[in-house]
Amino acid sequence: MSSKALDYESLNENVKKVAYAVRGELYLRASELQKEGKKIIFTNVGNPHALGQKPLTFPRQVVALCQAPFLLDDPNLGLLFPGDAIARAKHYLSLALGGLGAYSDSRGLPGIRKEVADFIARRDGYPSDPELIFLTDGASKGVMQMLKAIIRNQKDGILVPVPQYPLYSASISLNGGSLVPYYLEESANWGLDVNNLRQSVLQARAKGINVRAMVIINPGNPTGQCLSEANLREIVEFCFTENLVLLADEVYQQNIYQDERPFISARKVLLGMGPPISKEVQLVSFHTVSKGYWGECGQRGGYFEMTNLPSQTVDEIYKVASISLSPNVPGKIFLGLMVNPPKPGDISYLKFELESKAILNSLRRRAHIMTDGFNSCRNVVCNFTEGAMYSFPQICLPPKAIEAAKKARKVPDVFYCLKLLEATGISTVPGSGFGQKEGNVCSSYVFHLRTTILPAEEDMPEIMASFKKFNDEFMEQYEDHKGYSRM
Repeated sequence: MSSKALDYESLNENVKKVAYAVRGELYLRASELQKEGKKIIFTNVGNPHALGQKPLTFPRQVVALCQAPFLLDDPNLGLLFPGDAIARAKHYLSLALGGLGAYSDSRGLPGIRKEVADFIARRDGYPSDPELIFLTDGASKGVMQMLKAIIRNQKDGILVPVPQYPLYSASISLNGGSLVPYYLEESANWGLDVNNLRQSVLQARAKGINVRAMVIINPGNPTGQCLSEANLREIVEFCFTENLVLLADEVYQQNIYQDERPFISARKVLLGMGPPISKEVQLVSFHTVSKGYWGECGQRGGYFEMTNLPSQTVDEIYKVASISLSPNVPGKIFLGLMVNPPKPGDISYLKFELESKAILNSLRRRAHIMTDGFNSCRNVVCNFTEGAMYSFPQICLPPKAIEAAKKARKVPDVFYCLKLLEATGISTVPGSGFGQKEGNVCSSYVFHLRTTILPAEEDMPEIMASFKKFNDEFMEQYEDHKGYSRM
């Protein structure tokens, strides 16, 4: 009997190639342990509210009124909601013909696209066109949509930073393209060396791969570094020289934990370089409500903005977006509120500012607590998290641990992370899920893991103490004190 279309043997091979470590083996095992009653700390994914972050009051008030517009007729409304939240809810309901339950334009509500354009113009100092902004169900959907437009066959390559966020490797595989890695330098706080870019392109072309686009993640995921303006200029010049589309994943632009290297958008740098570069380099930038101090991951609100793309291409992208009819409307309202929050003088301004700053200041402190905690452990070294939501410590595993992993038929960092999970309930992501630079010093033994800095601040010391206890016992168990020196 012939196999059916959805039998495993008959599935699209690109689907089978996809891997997504953030919700892979470790996450599944953590979920099993949770069902068995073990307390699990899910630090595997940047999901702030799941780890206790409270939602901001003002946007929830506005969306609550939009979801239940009959509340606007309640005579006691002014006692329950501040006047500016009521006004904003009425504003968005006037934009959403038929309310939140009706389809919107496939690009999202025009009024909210205008709010996004105004935000971008304020941020960068250059005007933005709402017609070149598409609202999406989270930034990930936008990334996948653009990769689908760029990748034509398996010979089309996309430059991706390694360590990389698995969205890119998974989406490139799903679309049948080729991932072309360029390696970040851990010894330089995960900095980017343009010489590595050139080398990656040359090696890809020698294999017959046509490199068509370059991804940057700024601030970085999983590495947490912030790109300097000089670095961004080099990247833009490189894309101009090599005729590459630049895909700028900037979803962590609000998550900055130091003052020396602020976030600067790729668009601001590009437009500031002047012609011909500013008119020639094609750029697509992504942002979301899932990160920053909002953390509204479940609302699925995001956007992408296109710079220097021909109108015919924009029309084709709109056509593809139309297949899904429309992005979800509540998520778009959250996006509008993110890019156009309460202003000084508004009733809700002081409360909004207090809530926002409390979250960001706490994240900054947690970044230091986690970095210092990792660096106090045996055989562990960790760069400071300059931005984003993650720590990516380097862990040097003893040869005996490597052998034990082989016997268990596990990749060594997976073996380590599983042991960590079982002992402490801390669910992380093995570094191998993000990529490992080949030929690294002590490459047989050096591995990484990624963890978020999102657990509640008051819980962080206990979590890091638990990690340290596990790690020290693990190293003691597997170190050969005669033939293996500690870091």
